[in-house]
Amino acid sequence: MTDPRPEADRTPTSNPVLRRALAWGAALASAVLVVSGILGLVFAGTEGLVSALVGTLMAAVFMGITAASILLANRFASSDLFVGAFFGIVLGGWLLKFIVFIVLVVLLRDAEWLNPTVLFLSLVAGVIASLVVDVLVVAKSRLPYASDVELPEAPRDE
Repeated sequence: MTDPRPEADRTPTSNPVLRRALAWGAALASAVLVVSGILGLVFAGTEGLVSALVGTLMAAVFMGITAASILLANRFASSDLFVGAFFGIVLGGWLLKFIVFIVLVVLLRDAEWLNPTVLFLSLVAGVIASLVVDVLVVAKSRLPYASDVELPEAPRDE
């Protein structure tokens, strides 16, 4: 069955929600970056400042990879291979995050210029902030339960 809608109408209705999550996530990550940087500087000096910056940036990048991979995968919505492409891209993004996280943990494990406590706390604060943003953006979105559906015409009395 062919879809009579024009090509522009086939983009998933979740795209504005994901873009809003990225924008609010970047704003809240900036706020966490400033607060954790100040607290890290006060409690652990320059090591704390650098650790807070690294931890918050890690959380922001990982949050961004998730939403960006879904937005990228949604570009294949009009393709016959959409389902495979979507899950392949999203799974690839998840695997990329996992590998980058493991590499960063190994590389930063013995770094003398980092305070592990501040790094951990700022990373956790960034992750919690991104989760709060995701929950609020999705809760306030006004998407129908069955999106991207076109209903058939009503029957006519003849």
